[in-house]
Amino acid sequence: MSIRKARPTNAVAGGTKELGSTGLQQSGGVVREELLVQLQGSRGKKLMREMSENDAIVGAFLFAVEQMIRQVTWKVVPGAPGDLETALFVDSCREDLTETWAETITEVLSMLVFGFQISELIYKKRNGPTRDPLTSSRFTDGRIGWRSLAPRSQESIAKWEFAPEGGQVLGAYQTTASGTTVFLPAEKYLLFRTKVRKGNPEGYSILRNAYRSWYFKKRFEEIEGIGVERDLAGLPTLTAPEGMDLWNTSNPRATEQRAVAETLIRSIRRDEQEGVLLPFGWKLELLSTGGARASSTTDIINRYDQRIAMTVLADFILLGHSGKFGSFALSKTKTSAFVMSLYGYLNMIRDVFNRYAIPRLLEINGLPLEFPPKLDYGDVDAPNLNELGNFIRNITGSEYVLATPLLLQSLLQAAGLPSDESDIAKRLTTHAGRVEDALVQAVRDAMERSAVEEDQELMNES
Repeated sequence: MSIRKARPTNAVAGGTKELGSTGLQQSGGVVREELLVQLQGSRGKKLMREMSENDAIVGAFLFAVEQMIRQVTWKVVPGAPGDLETALFVDSCREDLTETWAETITEVLSMLVFGFQISELIYKKRNGPTRDPLTSSRFTDGRIGWRSLAPRSQESIAKWEFAPEGGQVLGAYQTTASGTTVFLPAEKYLLFRTKVRKGNPEGYSILRNAYRSWYFKKRFEEIEGIGVERDLAGLPTLTAPEGMDLWNTSNPRATEQRAVAETLIRSIRRDEQEGVLLPFGWKLELLSTGGARASSTTDIINRYDQRIAMTVLADFILLGHSGKFGSFALSKTKTSAFVMSLYGYLNMIRDVFNRYAIPRLLEINGLPLEFPPKLDYGDVDAPNLNELGNFIRNITGSEYVLATPLLLQSLLQAAGLPSDESDIAKRLTTHAGRVEDALVQAVRDAMERSAVEEDQELMNES
């Protein structure tokens, strides 16, 4: 049996041309991936905004995400060994924005609600302070830096421009407040997305999976409010005088009287102005409710609250509510899962800056692009010092574990203690590189410095 070999082809030449597409459902630049009609287009964006601003549970976990991410520290690290100058330049551009870095991150986090967020890159020449806030800079090196990462609201993005081959996003069309349409080329903005599938520029809202639960919860809350009001006011019944046929459509007076009676029934409320004035012969009664409801609306609403929180791993915010209490271990596990999801959001933000924003900034300034500096972030949650201490105690039992300046400094910073880089090498030399001995001495020195500073402050006050 002979085996027929395939004829060799030029794979490189044939692979430069895209034959297929991502399969993204779009027409005329308008993405049509959403299954539910009510969540498509501008109507869907309004519903996502309503969920984020009107629902207590959704607002609680969005607030938790924002506050925890806002307190994360950011820094720019060199891409090439010894290239500290370029890293410091990029970091200075980040600190020289018109808005604060925390405000910039807050704007970016709106991608959680809508699935995506666009920040237009606006530059300025760093010629020092000026009276115009649009050109003012803290630096006088004459380089080009970021003036603003100006947000472009998701509701104003009308459609997208896609490449004819492959479906790559070339830009976005924005409808401004004046009604004009502006084209934003892709190289002019940063596109942040919570999730990328089929190359969809609109991402995927983290509230999307909670929509069904939120929809039913909202309706049950409305029904509950109506039920409470009727329980307090009773069920009003109005009896017409004997001989009056309110359903006689051929009698204009009967039709008029029926309309008045229906309006009266609907307007009965229990408040400080309650009261009814009836003509002779009419009779008004309030029927009492039939007792407890067959289904508890509180349990139903709580069930939907839990499902909404579960979709974003934030159900730990419900522990201790509804008369039920969870164990400390359960709370810790749920909180850890939530924190891990925050690291995912931070990775998305960091990667967009490192792949697009920083290389473009270096290119404008004529700086090398081979090993660009990288934006990075610190820890979301503070480490448990007891667990950290036990970990150090366990690993220092091995004679092969040696302290390094970076390790020692990181441990001191984790404990919230000041660390002097010039003293770290001395401590390691004195204690033969042992982690435990060097750390103990470093903590003692830091505590002594803190005590001296407190005494000095007391003396100055006296």
